[in-house]
Amino acid sequence: MATPQPRANVSAIPAYVPGKPATVRPGVTSYKLSSNENPYPPLPGVIAAAHEAVDRMNRYPDMGSSALYAALAERFGIPEEHLSVATGSVGLIYQLVQAFCDPGDEVVCAWRSFEAYPIAITAAAATSVQVPVLRDGRHDLDAMAAAITDRTKVVLVCTPNNPTGPAVTQTELDAFLAKVPSHVLVVVDEAYVEFVRMDDAVDGVATYRAHANVVLTRTFSKAYGLAGFRVGYAVGPAPIAAALRAVSLPFGVSAVAQAAAIASLEREPELLERVEALVLERARVVAGVRASGWDLPEAQGNFVWFELGPRTADFAAAADDAGIVVRPFAGEGARVSIGEVEANDRLIRLAEAFRGRAVSLVNQ
Repeated sequence: MATPQPRANVSAIPAYVPGKPATVRPGVTSYKLSSNENPYPPLPGVIAAAHEAVDRMNRYPDMGSSALYAALAERFGIPEEHLSVATGSVGLIYQLVQAFCDPGDEVVCAWRSFEAYPIAITAAAATSVQVPVLRDGRHDLDAMAAAITDRTKVVLVCTPNNPTGPAVTQTELDAFLAKVPSHVLVVVDEAYVEFVRMDDAVDGVATYRAHANVVLTRTFSKAYGLAGFRVGYAVGPAPIAAALRAVSLPFGVSAVAQAAAIASLEREPELLERVEALVLERARVVAGVRASGWDLPEAQGNFVWFELGPRTADFAAAADDAGIVVRPFAGEGARVSIGEVEANDRLIRLAEAFRGRAVSLVNQ
């Protein structure tokens, strides 16, 4: 008997692998460093705004996110019609591919990069064209430009790149954009933009203003610490933003998420002090890990990347034994979030011990 069947591409959608929760061990505090979460709790004013919105949970959220659009427009000095919000920046990636790709169209991205990219691309019945990152974890923008064909509709540039860590420079991005045909949409995924500390950093807002085919995606999940509420926003020319809003899920961003995001923008100086503290911790972790002989890629997000190859599972197991949970990518490496000071201390000690064991095995 015939039964309903999903589209053929659905069976090809790769599964998203979330970060594991911390392992519970009696008498030991365990830390989750597998999901790039902000270890700081929300600020009191943000919590109060969220609680106030909860009191109205019997009402639908503002489908137009009007107050949030107004707050974002004021924050960045851009027209409200150049904005679109969704359930995190990942929701925007899904919408962008859905809005701009017909089945079989190509989407070019670096790889390894954000693991939701091939999921969103395959779900839209588009074709993922994955261009390997360079040895140091950076985007190979020249190769990505060369990979663009007549079938290419979208290019995804993840900066800083998740999970490897490096960010592209403005000079590199400008040179790349000069090679991209004007009908191809370039998505600059800036989920970790607030953590970037480098010369010639990308000015995303100035870049979108200069190009009719560029859109930025950003999130409140990382720097702003609202991962549990799922709210992100896109900044792009009005026609692109309108296409995103057209395919968005009605009432997708909850009233609580909107209220918390607005309150977070109002308290941005306090939140960015916390980001600065995380950046300083990132520098301490990188220095500590490199001191034991690791060659880490440049870290511009709130995480570090260990290239481990076949030792990845062993490293993840050793981390678990040390009371920290990391995000392994089988056969490639492990991404580790910058977390609480004690968690970071454990990571530095783990890196030294694991490196020492590896060197000892090589010398036997």
